[in-house]
Amino acid sequence: MGDLAALRIAVFAAWPYLYDGDANYEADYLREFLSARDAVLVAAIDGTGDGGRIVGAATASPMAEQKPEFRAPFEARGIDTSRLFYFGESVLLPHYRGRGVGHAFFDHREAQARRCGADAACFAAVVRPEDHPARPGDYRPLDDFWRARGYAPIPDFITHLAWKEHGEAQESPKPLQYWHKALV
Repeated sequence: MGDLAALRIAVFAAWPYLYDGDANYEADYLREFLSARDAVLVAAIDGTGDGGRIVGAATASPMAEQKPEFRAPFEARGIDTSRLFYFGESVLLPHYRGRGVGHAFFDHREAQARRCGADAACFAAVVRPEDHPARPGDYRPLDDFWRARGYAPIPDFITHLAWKEHGEAQESPKPLQYWHKALV
């Protein structure tokens, strides 16, 4: 669990999350997420060197198993979360991007969702202003990748999650936009 926690901290430290991570929190979060019924963890391993190392990971589980703040936008609109699969993180070290790993992450998670009888899948992506001072000049959002996979943002489906970002004294809530895809 330690290697996976370290990977999450490393990838989420960058834009757009700017997460000032904590290894103990990460390990607890991953244990809780993966204890959900029908949860799946997909790992990308670089097999070179001393037995390989984890270079990427993606998680998913039924939305009904998620914390209330994840379910709230759906339940407030009367949407049955028992037929919805939630894709948690998808993290990959920069050197391994552009090699099809992201597609494999989605393929495996969508297959798990279908095996579990889900009608749709969703995920939440952090929303940052275009003029945010920490935004890198060469940043390329993943919106086109997600759209090419059949996902679309759900209008007005925003949740807020708190985390401590670099430069903050304490956690503060950040908005995340839900994206959705029908699986049937």
